[in-house]
Amino acid sequence: MNRPDAASSAIPPAPSERLDCAGRAVAHYGYGAAADGRPRLHPVTTLAGRTVTQDRPADHRHHLGVSVAVPDVAGHNFWGGRTYVRGQGPTELDNHGVQRCLGRERHGPGEFAQSLAWEADGVELLREHRTVSAVELSASAWALDFSFALTNPSAVGISIGSPATNGRPGAGYGGFFWRAPKESVPPDVFSADRVGEEAVHGRATDWLALAGDGWTLVFAGATEETRRDPWFVRTAEYPGVGSSLAADERLPVPAGATVVRRIVTVVADGRLDRETAAGYVRRAVTS
Repeated sequence: MNRPDAASSAIPPAPSERLDCAGRAVAHYGYGAAADGRPRLHPVTTLAGRTVTQDRPADHRHHLGVSVAVPDVAGHNFWGGRTYVRGQGPTELDNHGVQRCLGRERHGPGEFAQSLAWEADGVELLREHRTVSAVELSASAWALDFSFALTNPSAVGISIGSPATNGRPGAGYGGFFWRAPKESVPPDVFSADRVGEEAVHGRATDWLALAGDGWTLVFAGATEETRRDPWFVRTAEYPGVGSSLAADERLPVPAGATVVRRIVTVVADGRLDRETAAGYVRRAVTS
């Protein structure tokens, strides 16, 4: 059972941002239901209008389109759902935090920035600066450029963890996360040199692709630090891809320090082959 985040009811209403590319809307951004503790992009679509995100699906109500979600920030849950407790397993805890909007700046129809306070129990644990932009790559593909900087504003160090660092092998999720739509057949997943969920999950690679029914998403780390983070991949249970901040070990964030990551995602109509996917990544990351 996944209960609503208790603290999220205090989030003030915030207008939705529309993200445009090639003269059309390709995504909407904002808080969804009152119980959602973080803003997300949904729906995100291809240039032909095919939706490639899923929001609050029945299998995982806390999966919210495209978002930055972390299950353990100094012991507080910014992912949603249950918390994995060592020696106990997934457990309902009253430890949920919220990502509170502090302000937004619109830089044009295809780009905006946002400041967020990551708060739990009335304490700001992290201050985030987030930028989101859309770039046209071709008549059938565009790129979502998503970067975030997490700063520890306090005088004491904290750390970021995951179910894996708390005792659940293979569950190193937490960070940028994209929930794709669940279809009758699981999507294919491949990287530059590997194919299949088992082969790509938990590995650091420059890019990987998720290909479904008439669409392909190609995820790429756009900085050296981001490319060192392993990918969290699910296809059989549900379709989702994330860039893991704490896949095997807790990530320390000393007082005043900042963690910066940038992920560029190619959103394409059709099923791309490996060569085409790699070509789009080269264009998107350098654009």
